[in-house]
Amino acid sequence: MAVMTAAASGAGQQRSFREVWVISLGHALTHWYPATFYLLLPLIGKELGLDYAQIGSILTAQYVAGAIANVPGGILVDTVGRKGLLMAISLCWIGIPYLLMGESHAYWMMLGCATLVGIGNNLWHPTAIPWLADRFPSRKGLVMAFHGMGANVGDAVAPLVIGVLLQSFNWRTVVTMNVLPGIAVAAFILMYVGRLQMADVRAGIAKAKPAALGGVQRLRMLGELLRNRALVTLAVGAAFRSMTQSALLTFLPLYLARMMGYPTSWIGACMFALQAAGFIAAPIAGYCSDKVGRRQIIMSSMSMTAVVIGFMIFAGGTGWFVLLVALLGFFLFAVRAVLQAWLLDATPPGMGGSAIGLLFGTQAVGQALGPVCAGIVADHYGLMAAFYFLAGTIVMANLLVFVTPSNLREEPQVVRLD
Repeated sequence: MAVMTAAASGAGQQRSFREVWVISLGHALTHWYPATFYLLLPLIGKELGLDYAQIGSILTAQYVAGAIANVPGGILVDTVGRKGLLMAISLCWIGIPYLLMGESHAYWMMLGCATLVGIGNNLWHPTAIPWLADRFPSRKGLVMAFHGMGANVGDAVAPLVIGVLLQSFNWRTVVTMNVLPGIAVAAFILMYVGRLQMADVRAGIAKAKPAALGGVQRLRMLGELLRNRALVTLAVGAAFRSMTQSALLTFLPLYLARMMGYPTSWIGACMFALQAAGFIAAPIAGYCSDKVGRRQIIMSSMSMTAVVIGFMIFAGGTGWFVLLVALLGFFLFAVRAVLQAWLLDATPPGMGGSAIGLLFGTQAVGQALGPVCAGIVADHYGLMAAFYFLAGTIVMANLLVFVTPSNLREEPQVVRLD
């Protein structure tokens, strides 16, 4: 039996918060690329002559690959333990397929590259999130919020920057230019995390390496996760929330471009407003969840998301629609970090990577179904009908959060592997 003693809460409090900023920067890049692609989709669809369902299926391929890769990826993270290397690999794995998309003229090639992106993108979360939670155990909620804000930065700034670049360059040139930041940040994270690990060794606070476990033991541990009711309901609820998010990010630019006639720069600005509001909401939601509880924050945010989507349906084609987009972002993206913190609270010791992998695996299923289902609805009943679909999915997410058990244990300080 191997015993791994986690760093004490006091040690976690003494750590430099610079670690959070660096990892959050990497998280921003993992969201920068998909956020860029959402803005490029109308141009790609027009050039390749794709219908709504085909446009949605490109993102579906990405999310299906992520759903399949997440759980094995989480187990791999718990086994390998070289977090800096895995985060660097994830960033490179995301950027290079987008570069290949810029050279492609075939629909099937777009599907293949999107599949590769899904695998690489979803390796990041099982690596980075448990690593940060472990290094800051007494400030886990706040750290998850700042890590989530990194995602909002990438999601918000990318459409704004790319929308401006598309005024001067074609979409293929923009995709090529987009790869360089990810490679640079990947190299920096690899060196930075390596230095931190060496510093921990010198200070005598490094963890013991986990004992090697066989395939049967790994499957038994995964089975324990699947029998955890709180974890399962949170993961499935997060999947419905992700279905809402992915379909919204896919069809909101299409609505603004085709129904409201906005140029790409204005579409980018609208997507920026959506994500910027979520950036503001993340630390507020994280702080409040530590004070009043995770359930209350998640349910109130998801309920307001459904209400705002309802108002968007009635405000379609008017200036109010754009204003409601920003309000939607505030509530929709506020709960992302809170869900992660709640899930880690419910996770048995030593299984953080696998639990986060399971969470993002179910979310990827929702992300995969969202665009193509909304696309089918739009093809049959019109583009505005897709927003009715979104309202229904967020209501389902709220119902699942409502039935999640409340008796969750505190963050463990000692991890035992038998």
